[in-house]
Amino acid sequence: MSAEEPNTAGEDGEEDLRYFVRIGRTDLDGTKSVERSLTDLEGIGRRAARVIADRAGVDRTATFGALDDEKIDEIVALVEGFADEVPDWFTNHRNGFFDGETTHETGNDLRLTRRQDINRMKMIDSYRGVRHKRGQKVRGQRTKSTGRSEGTIGVNVEAIKEEAEEGGE
Repeated sequence: MSAEEPNTAGEDGEEDLRYFVRIGRTDLDGTKSVERSLTDLEGIGRRAARVIADRAGVDRTATFGALDDEKIDEIVALVEGFADEVPDWFTNHRNGFFDGETTHETGNDLRLTRRQDINRMKMIDSYRGVRHKRGQKVRGQRTKSTGRSEGTIGVNVEAIKEEAEEGGE
């Protein structure tokens, strides 16, 4: 193939590729595989992305932006209605405090819901809320030797040398 001839095969493949696929308020990369691209959406992990691809009948290794519009719309619908498609133990927000419903939050809704839950725990002074207030570990991890936020634990040799030099002069 000479330099003057255009490569039409590559151009045809690029024309029907969507570089960005919008789900909710998030733009997903259309050049990645379906599973990898869905994991960029907060609240959707690798396992959930695999379940969504299987339910949509799409190969999870296919390029996300190269799919038909119908398939992309089906994936978007599955992401939005994910809590209805899977068992309750697979969702990320079970038994909501106010309505008792089980939902699966994604994107900014997940951040907002987590922040509201933590603030509610702080306000009612539950054990977890008190741990959040103090900035300590919340889920029962040990804190004797980890989770320290104050400087270094060991001996700071440089500081000792500086003090010795200052004192010697």
